[in-house]
Amino acid sequence: MTTQLNRRRFLQQTVGAGAATFALGTVPFAVSATRAPGGKLNLACIGIGRRGGLNLKAMAGEDIVAICEVDEERLDVIAAQFPQARKHVDYRKLLQEEKGLDGIVISTPDHSHAPAALMAMNLGLNVYCEKPLTHSVGEARRLAETAARTKVITQMGTNSQSARAYLATVELVEAGAIGDVREVHVWSNRPAWPQGQDRPHGQDPVPSSLKWDLWLGPAPVRPYKEEYEDGPFIGKAVYHPFVWRGWWDFGCGALGDMAPHLMNVAFRALRLGAPSSVEAESSGMKPEAYPSWSIIRFEFPAVGKRPAVKVIWYDGDKKPPAELFDGEAIGGNCSLFVGTKGKIYSGEERTLDAEPLLLPAKTFAGYQKPAPTPPRYGEVHEDWIRAIKEGTTQTACPFSYGGPMTEAYLLGNIALKVGKKIEWDPVAFKVTNCPEANQYLHPEYRAGWKV
Repeated sequence: MTTQLNRRRFLQQTVGAGAATFALGTVPFAVSATRAPGGKLNLACIGIGRRGGLNLKAMAGEDIVAICEVDEERLDVIAAQFPQARKHVDYRKLLQEEKGLDGIVISTPDHSHAPAALMAMNLGLNVYCEKPLTHSVGEARRLAETAARTKVITQMGTNSQSARAYLATVELVEAGAIGDVREVHVWSNRPAWPQGQDRPHGQDPVPSSLKWDLWLGPAPVRPYKEEYEDGPFIGKAVYHPFVWRGWWDFGCGALGDMAPHLMNVAFRALRLGAPSSVEAESSGMKPEAYPSWSIIRFEFPAVGKRPAVKVIWYDGDKKPPAELFDGEAIGGNCSLFVGTKGKIYSGEERTLDAEPLLLPAKTFAGYQKPAPTPPRYGEVHEDWIRAIKEGTTQTACPFSYGGPMTEAYLLGNIALKVGKKIEWDPVAFKVTNCPEANQYLHPEYRAGWKV
């Protein structure tokens, strides 16, 4: 049966996957009293499939004392590799029952990131949370505030804080290589999952190993559906595993998947804060799903000597105008900074370790690039572990940084939802010109899931 084959293939991929290879002051952070100095950390991992499996393997040098997964078939497979780890299907019970933990690794679908992270931080636990940090704008603000109050070590899982290509781009912008940056184009080859469709009719039996109510977590209840039975996505999974990203109730679409990596470079290089306005066009939002393509324009106001900046996001095979690239091929997950003296082209398609291109090439022939200057944080998982063990400095992407960035780009999804240009007041925390947009700032959690 196709369903069983898909699940079996997913489990094989999960087990076989290998590990993914702003100035911060020195302030006191929460450090576990149960761990000997320099010893291994006691970690629990929530969500251990696909990306969660990679995160688990990356943390495997520490003591994995508990794992949590709503798919018991997957849980048993992974538990066989970590026999010392206690098994859980409900992260709320894990956090209530497990004592002596140093940290939590959260790799659930997007809609459960914030509830799990908030519960953990309020218990004084250090938190590593996959990107996007949260499912909603309001959650992003709340996570940043909670992290500041509890003083735990936090990390949002994005490799762009330490990848050479991105750091080199930041250095070039800060050195003024292309003058004042007025415009940044950012584009992705996502979505790589079914998106832009209505919810399929009917329901299927829930697999015996899947705790569907726990998978739904704080989201509204809906019937389980295994596969599409007709239309362009026939035979493909509807919600689980992985393809939840395209649904409004569970994921953040293409923007939420890749903006934490790609737009992060612009946020860091230009020290962007909150946008003043956001406007979106798309193939059309469905009542419950993100569009098959979108173009979203963020306007950031001038700050100090930095002029106003426009950041344009593209997904679903939409890309910036070809004439901007001076004959260079346009990759799939990249960014282009446009300044008064030239352009910088960098991104994943050029590989994470590739140097960014300065364009036009003739203009920059013989240009001496600046010496590396930003702090060199380690690989994203190692960086979080280091920060916990040292207990003196934060990580490359703490919630104090990842929260405001997430808050900013997720406004793009609200602009998609309402189909209007929205004007944002970050101090009042509201959309000022479109009152109906404000209902999407904060999620409505189901009873039993509120934090």
